[in-house]
Amino acid sequence: MADYNERENLFMELQSIENRGIMIFFEGDPCDSATAAERMTVNEDEVYMRDYVFEKGVLKELRFDKVKSK
Repeated sequence: MADYNERENLFMELQSIENRGIMIFFEGDPCDSATAAERMTVNEDEVYMRDYVFEKGVLKELRFDKVKSK
């Protein structure tokens, strides 16, 4: 399991994004910053790709999708 500082740093980053009104999605489902940080640090053997979704140059969504290896 990832250490507390790693989880806390990720949570603070995502919370800042969430507080700006930017939607966070994890594996296609809307979620909050705490849930996303928890899932990514508990599942540390999994790799997640960030997808930044912009609309007219403004960040609207941050999506985390699992990277599947062959």
